[in-house]
Amino acid sequence: QVQLVESGGGLVQAGGSLRLSCAAPGIIFSVMNWYRQAPGKQREWVATITPDGVTNYADSVKGRFTISKDNAKNTLYLQMNSLKPEDTADYYCYDARRGAWGQGTQVTVSS
Repeated sequence: QVQLVESGGGLVQAGGSLRLSCAAPGIIFSVMNWYRQAPGKQREWVATITPDGVTNYADSVKGRFTISKDNAKNTLYLQMNSLKPEDTADYYCYDARRGAWGQGTQVTVSS
């Protein structure tokens, strides 16, 4: 079973930035995703990147978040700018090819 490990979460003020990382062996072949789950809410999709680098974003984060990857480092990233309190959630990476989730990293945005 492939193991995905997220990092980079933390506490940030509104308007600030964070970069999340997901260590994920073999991502070169996978459609990789970021999801998030806010307290008391369902998990929601945030962004996707395909093996050839095509990206797609939820409307709520479009223009503020950027998904990217480094195949050589087997690492997926989520650059989050202009953060808002409503971005507060646990963030998860997901490998759609292998159906694998990371353990999540917590992001808290204070107003």
